[in-house]
Amino acid sequence: MITYENLLRRPAAFRSLTGHSPEQFDALFAAFAPAHETRCQARLTTKKEGKPRQRKVGGGPRPRHDLKTRLLIALFWLRVYPTFEVLGFFFSLNKTNVHDAVHDGLETLQTLAHFPFERPAAERKKLRSAAAVMDAFPDVRLVIDAKEQRVQRPKSSKEEDRQRPYYSGKKKCHTLKNQVAVEPDGRIGAVSASVPGGGVHDLTLLRMTRLMERLEPGEAAMADKGYEGLGKYYPEQTIYQPIKARKNRRLTEEEKAYNRKIARYRIVVEHTNAQLSQFEALKQVYRHERKGHSRVVRAVAYLVDRRIQQRPLKRYSIA
Repeated sequence: MITYENLLRRPAAFRSLTGHSPEQFDALFAAFAPAHETRCQARLTTKKEGKPRQRKVGGGPRPRHDLKTRLLIALFWLRVYPTFEVLGFFFSLNKTNVHDAVHDGLETLQTLAHFPFERPAAERKKLRSAAAVMDAFPDVRLVIDAKEQRVQRPKSSKEEDRQRPYYSGKKKCHTLKNQVAVEPDGRIGAVSASVPGGGVHDLTLLRMTRLMERLEPGEAAMADKGYEGLGKYYPEQTIYQPIKARKNRRLTEEEKAYNRKIARYRIVVEHTNAQLSQFEALKQVYRHERKGHSRVVRAVAYLVDRRIQQRPLKRYSIA
């Protein structure tokens, strides 16, 4: 049986199974434990039926594992993405108990996921240091991209109609899509809710989130070719995008050089997305209810953002 204590004796396995070193896990738990207590104390209804609570928090049978091991279970699930039956085998729990431990941990992690561009502008820190801005594009505050994850195919003809918006012509499969906006050093600035991968265009999702409206005067955004036409909706904003070739018009050498320059800086969002995909819950075919996908994405985004705070993916200096 895996527990926090016996996994501590295998630091390499600890990192592989959770995405965290023991020291990073302890730092995470220091933030997780009070947030978990606050969330539990604020719960006014029962978990299963949603009825008004009759017992105080902590009433009823005690969980078999302590809070540290229950957080470990949630991280193990996010990192490795086993079925609940397999996860229960590793922690000597039945399917129901391990399901509750995972979703309890995800709910608390989601409460900790507060990103700068989801807050009022007054709470955001300004990027002023040479290590925090781009030398060629010093006014860029956000680099925006969309991330798609495959979901299971429909199992019946009736389900097919409901699944049709989820079919992505680009990926040739059914997907869920999230918008990820990162700051120049790779820190996550905002994460959208999950939407159907085929039914919502990248540009439509960006407009739905109203993220561009959160930029202050003088701040610019950078996006890829999938957001073509973005400037038409936000003419007052500075937007850096690659130039798209047309059927009857090839790119000039100058335009190709400009596109390479954009790609050099836009790669920071690809690096952050790659960090998200190191958690198998966001890499494999998503097997669970689609309505819970947003919570999983935000929980993983919070974990990745903590890591990037400690070690930025890429730094830029002003020439």
